[in-house]
Amino acid sequence: MSKYIVNGGAPLKGEVDVSGSKNASVAIIPAVMLSDGVCRLENVPDISDTATELSILYDLGADIRMINRTTYEIDPRGIRFDIIPHEKTKVMRGSYYFIGAMLGRFGRAKVALPGGCNFGVRPIDQHIKGFEALGCDVTLEHGLINVETKGLLGAQVYLDVVSVGATMNIMLAACKARGLTVIENAAKEPHIVDLANFLNSMGADIMGAGTDVIKIRGVSSLHGASYSIIPDQIEAGTYMVAAAATGGDVLIKNVIPKHLESISTKLVEAGADITEYDEAIRVRRTGELRKINLKTMPHPGFPTDMQPQTVVMLSIAHGTSIVTESIFDNRFRYVEQLTSMGAKIQVDGKIAVVEGVKELKPAPVSATDLRAGAAMIIAGLITHGCTEIEDIHHIERGYDNLVEKFIGLGATIEMKKSQGIFIPKAQ
Repeated sequence: MSKYIVNGGAPLKGEVDVSGSKNASVAIIPAVMLSDGVCRLENVPDISDTATELSILYDLGADIRMINRTTYEIDPRGIRFDIIPHEKTKVMRGSYYFIGAMLGRFGRAKVALPGGCNFGVRPIDQHIKGFEALGCDVTLEHGLINVETKGLLGAQVYLDVVSVGATMNIMLAACKARGLTVIENAAKEPHIVDLANFLNSMGADIMGAGTDVIKIRGVSSLHGASYSIIPDQIEAGTYMVAAAATGGDVLIKNVIPKHLESISTKLVEAGADITEYDEAIRVRRTGELRKINLKTMPHPGFPTDMQPQTVVMLSIAHGTSIVTESIFDNRFRYVEQLTSMGAKIQVDGKIAVVEGVKELKPAPVSATDLRAGAAMIIAGLITHGCTEIEDIHHIERGYDNLVEKFIGLGATIEMKKSQGIFIPKAQ
């Protein structure tokens, strides 16, 4: 297994470009199945999750042409119905979007249960509730989700909890349903708006994305389209927190500042200076970090995917911070890694009490999930010494060239293969 070697102690400085949104891409790529023509997707992040999804489309019969590392032309007209097996779905959570897309195209779907990050129970009961409301029969057979319908019919769907995945999956299926579908208590994240915009560019009729009530009037067919995916909110936030944590000065480009407001607000509260531009944001810190209280919330609240990175920053802040995780169970699993580096953090259920220390010490750690992996890199950057990070496949699921971009900001990071050969990731 490969690992990252991080030699920390230097503030990050310079400019960095943010890639396309991982959370939007993993829904938009399956959505191409609904089209009757060629789709051109731009600003696709070069990550393992999108590579897996593209390989699924290819296996199903799509013709895929890579224009450059972030642009693809996908012709879905040759796609045939088939089971999407466990070996494809086990490595990513977003594989469940193929259920909604296949329902819209074929009226049935057989997809193995999804994998991805493991931080507590992440049921798909709200997805199933939505599919059943649209007229589907849903069964679980030998680890496969089997969904069938004699015809998708528009319906009222009230989500018992705000679920990003369920909102997007129901949207995918409802685009081809007969009549009007109304999703109430819908999630409002930027990537939901992006999926709606992509579907509408293909001829769908979706209104209200970005609010808690989304209306989808089904259409008989969707056509090909060209579409550029929005910048990744969480990648941008990761560089923002890293700049503040290291006492750096970083201009983060290709962002939508409006999507970053909840992160910016907390960084200012913690002692960072934020300057917003039209498509960029600058983060600087020269004074000490201050304690803050933080609670993760659905959008437009503070994103749960930024919680681990922010806790690393607060671990060296002056005073005691209280961090409440309201979205996922067991999202504090990574805290054990930080305490091995000298952090003082006490976790009680969904609340972490973070007592700031003067500095973290280098130690061998692992990436327990995607965002915790990014947090471990930041932890390594604020130490004085060498930190080894294992299980880096989690990081590569969702960050496009994260290590190379950190190196471009002055970080010293190498990849060490299991044979013990050091391979620099960038010059």
